[in-house]
Amino acid sequence: MIYLAHTAHWQFLGLIFGFLAWIFTMVTAGINKWRLWRVADVSIITSGEAWVGIWRACFYSHVFPRAENCHSLSISDPFVPVEIPVAQVLMVGAMISGLAGNIFAAIAMRIAYFSVEDRKNIRMVFVMAGVLYLLTATFLLVSLVWNMSSVLNNSTIDFPQEFHLPAAPVSQRVGPAIGMGVFASILLIISGGLFLCYRYVRQAPEPSRDPLDGPWTVMTLTKMAALYKEDSHGKDNPALHCEDIS
Repeated sequence: MIYLAHTAHWQFLGLIFGFLAWIFTMVTAGINKWRLWRVADVSIITSGEAWVGIWRACFYSHVFPRAENCHSLSISDPFVPVEIPVAQVLMVGAMISGLAGNIFAAIAMRIAYFSVEDRKNIRMVFVMAGVLYLLTATFLLVSLVWNMSSVLNNSTIDFPQEFHLPAAPVSQRVGPAIGMGVFASILLIISGGLFLCYRYVRQAPEPSRDPLDGPWTVMTLTKMAALYKEDSHGKDNPALHCEDIS
């Protein structure tokens, strides 16, 4: 059986990166601070800043009973720009594909690190883990870049009146959720590349031809005894000659 643990150390690092990236992906999807809006009217939004995520829009206010006021954003809402529902779908897909990538990566590392008899599918498992990691990074980057582009273009959202948010902010900037998502994407790309670069040694090294190296058989011992007997038969030991004895 071929020992493969030494061939997958970089892939083990990729598994760690992939697991961390999956956690950051879930946090990115849950954080509301994708877009930070600065508003001029502070009569209701007393903090002067609101934040818009892909699931909710929130702001702080001393006017309402609750300090933090949030309203949900749905795919069916007609006022929501197209990049937000697309990001909702893609982020859910990223969490699912990221989980699947971690499962395949864990299976691949188990095959490489432990004595598993059937290793004919090891290359396929490593490739599947790498492809799923890269697919997750693609889902993330499409969502992040599209929403970041809207922020940089200072795009507006025609919120309903009950949201108490202006359609156009004074200014807006990229929120920490997008930065965290970009970091997760980088980790996923590194992990995917490491798993796709894995090379499986299919053939064991050739055994040594030295008869003394390896298990001795009865035939080997018999041949060695015959050779010794043949070499020593009929020859006197010069050390035993009488004339050499003083």
